[in-house]
Amino acid sequence: MQLNPVTASLYDVSLTPLVESDREPLRVAALDPALFRYWPRTMAADKWDENFDWMLNEQAAGRWILHTVRLSDGRLVGQTCYLAIRPEHKGVEIGGTWYVANVHGTQVNPACKLALLENAFACGAERVELKTDARNARSRAAILKLGAAFEGVFRRHLLLPDGHWRDTAWFSILRDEWPHVKTGLQERLNRLGN
Repeated sequence: MQLNPVTASLYDVSLTPLVESDREPLRVAALDPALFRYWPRTMAADKWDENFDWMLNEQAAGRWILHTVRLSDGRLVGQTCYLAIRPEHKGVEIGGTWYVANVHGTQVNPACKLALLENAFACGAERVELKTDARNARSRAAILKLGAAFEGVFRRHLLLPDGHWRDTAWFSILRDEWPHVKTGLQERLNRLGN
């Protein structure tokens, strides 16, 4: 499996690989601390440059492939990533995802996931994972709505910056499940577009 970054535009949503020029517009989009309530890194505004540099370094090292998310009007509304890239096991995680609050429940997340999943399976993935803090009901519901299978909870999986132990809910989509999941995503996006 050789995973490629995604450049795609579908359902009025565009994905492009993260670049330095995204730093300031993403900083503005990321001002709401509620977006990062369950994150395993401190994403406070005063840490933005440190975090953005870390993301660029992860990308340069090939550990993450980060994508910037824009609407058709050019407005930057978040990011989503490939991480836990395991070519030897044909697996990858889609995560590091956040969007400004006013696009929650719109076509943005399903369009991004459709593009990322399509690319991952086209590049040879057998398994795509998604995970979230077990307390994050909104994220868990969104992942299930995509068509991913719930696999369970890893207890005390990550120590969060506030000292809380995160129990992590794991989900996956396998290659043989992808055609059905893809159809469901396309139907959902078509309904959202009407």
